[in-house]
Amino acid sequence: MVLSLAPMEGITGHVFRRAHADVFGALDRYYTPFICPPRVGSGFGRRASEEIDPQVNQGLNVIPQLLTRDADEFVWAAGLLAERGFAEVNLNLGCPSGTVVSRGKGAGALADPEALEAFLQEICARSPLPVSVKTRVGVEADTEYERILAVYCRCPLAELIVHPRVRADAYNGKPRQELYGYTLETAPFPVAYNGDVFTCDDFDALLTAYPATRHVMLGRGLLADPSLAQRIGGGAPASREELRRFHDALFAAYETEMGGNAVMRMKEWWSYAKESFADSAAVWRAVRKARRVDEYRAVVERVFTMR
Repeated sequence: MVLSLAPMEGITGHVFRRAHADVFGALDRYYTPFICPPRVGSGFGRRASEEIDPQVNQGLNVIPQLLTRDADEFVWAAGLLAERGFAEVNLNLGCPSGTVVSRGKGAGALADPEALEAFLQEICARSPLPVSVKTRVGVEADTEYERILAVYCRCPLAELIVHPRVRADAYNGKPRQELYGYTLETAPFPVAYNGDVFTCDDFDALLTAYPATRHVMLGRGLLADPSLAQRIGGGAPASREELRRFHDALFAAYETEMGGNAVMRMKEWWSYAKESFADSAAVWRAVRKARRVDEYRAVVERVFTMR
């Protein structure tokens, strides 16, 4: 079984995956939050370069994810990634953000299957790296997926990661797992599942319903419970000491990277991590009131005595 970390913009970048691996053990794969390719002939910008820096990713199996509708830029970026030693590149066809979708990127690319197929065929033929895809099952309705999946099945993808919601769902409602099952039965390439695996029971239910599952991507569930992957493997839940070590490693790295703005970045993490505490509402009320670093540190001391 392959367990991987989902790409979540602003949250699961190189700081998060390094701290998580150091405290809870490395996952099988880590997908970067999406990177916009540079113009052909140019290099990656500072933020993207930090994300794919071999030194910060040492010892981790990292797969960069690209967000683009330009085949030349995709292929150029894949070449730069190959030079840095990456073995695969992932295409984002799932982002539901309005600004992304309006440009025909992310889940917006699913609205035109013919153009999508032309794009996929070109990048798969020209890319120096195998191309995998993370997708939703449509833009407005899941009835779109049969045609979209047929496009994927005609392309030589390395893997298809299915988040079985449509763009209009955002992250609401239940994932349409039956469409993941349909993909498992239909696709000629490896298939992975992503969506609402928050507990070991969720994971077990998925495998009971779809025993052919071989790769599960964890996202919000692992943010809420950083020990989820080790628990799935039969390990113990996170102790207070482990959570504190993980928190401190995250905060220290973010402080180094962005100074006082680290407090706001940590609040993004706490919006999920509060679920690891018995009184999650009280934890969230306390954390979100903090503005300055000294206020935040005082809140954290109180919070870790609540658990």
